[in-house]
Amino acid sequence: MANESRPCPCDIGDRFDYGGRGQEVQVEHIKAYVCKPPAGTDKAVIVIHDIFGWQLPNTRYIADMLTTNGYIAICPDFFVGQEAWKPSNDWASFDDWLKTRDAGKIDKEVDVVLKYLKDQCGAKKIGVIGFCWGGAAVQHLMLKNPHLKTGVSLYGVIGRFADKHSLLHPTFFIFGEKDDIIPLEQVTLLEQKLKQNCKVDYKVKIYPGQTHGFVHRKREDINPQDKPYIEEGRKDMINWLNKYL
Repeated sequence: MANESRPCPCDIGDRFDYGGRGQEVQVEHIKAYVCKPPAGTDKAVIVIHDIFGWQLPNTRYIADMLTTNGYIAICPDFFVGQEAWKPSNDWASFDDWLKTRDAGKIDKEVDVVLKYLKDQCGAKKIGVIGFCWGGAAVQHLMLKNPHLKTGVSLYGVIGRFADKHSLLHPTFFIFGEKDDIIPLEQVTLLEQKLKQNCKVDYKVKIYPGQTHGFVHRKREDINPQDKPYIEEGRKDMINWLNKYL
């Protein structure tokens, strides 16, 4: 784990220079980024951002990738107007910052987004993916929200829901082998608990040599050794969604 001055060594990674193909909309009290495929579909995916917020170009890049695979993608501002974490912020203040942004308290916003997807976009089958903070939020939703069909938690901070494993829906957990924030012992324990308690399909996969954020915060062309795992993580995520939506 990180030293005490940096309780969450979340590196923003490679900030993509990417504008996005979708548009920003207002959904009741929340702003959201929405992208729709050219052909009509009744399948949608809610994308839950990491600590760097809903406007991070990297996250929109992944939302657009979902759209090119035939899904309506929506990335709402789950911080509801509160500032996202900035790489320049003092990590000593991170715990206090996090207290007002609880990954387990997004149910009201999710209900609003589900209503929008059903009423305005014609979505009938809805899944969810999330990164880091958002990955923990996915686990929370898979434990309690009956209206979602499936979830993909990408390097979700396990400690947040360490004692809860009775998932309602098929869930795929993606982790990097060299993640400084999520030790492999935690991943092993998660897998053991799921084996004991989980009645639905799940998968836990560790990608060799990968660090926290690898699926959406690393550029494919930045390091030839990482490229196959970045692409594999994205492909696995899409395949899981295709299977259950």
